[in-house]
Amino acid sequence: MDQAARPAAEPASLLLQDQLCFALYAASRSVTARYRPLLDALDLTYPQYLVMLVLWEQDSISVKELGAALQLESSTLSPLLKRLESNGLVRRERRTEDERSVAVQLTPAGLDLRDKATAVPLAMGDAMGLTAEQDATAKQLLRLLTSNVTES
Repeated sequence: MDQAARPAAEPASLLLQDQLCFALYAASRSVTARYRPLLDALDLTYPQYLVMLVLWEQDSISVKELGAALQLESSTLSPLLKRLESNGLVRRERRTEDERSVAVQLTPAGLDLRDKATAVPLAMGDAMGLTAEQDATAKQLLRLLTSNVTES
């Protein structure tokens, strides 16, 4: 269809309720706030919890790989790891095969915390009130949105 045959585009709405960015912002704040009491019981912040999720899935990961998994810069990740290390949950060590690379590993206390954390996803699933299909669709759409925005 050529330019002349296209219908005129509607002007972009500046109403707050029409902004996807605001819906994402409000949802993110609400979800993070709902996590707070659950994570306080584990003595973790939400970003620390995300780090622990990655480590519970794959122990002994490089800081670079951890940053990639969480989409965080090293400058943001380092203070998180330092705090987790001071709390006795992780250990950072230079890799012998490549001294430039630092590996992050769970300590026994970090491994033990995993069992206590299993209630968190269940409680959050209940709080969100989505069906399994809605949950899968929401994740799929958010991953697509992230990918599209990151690539553009």
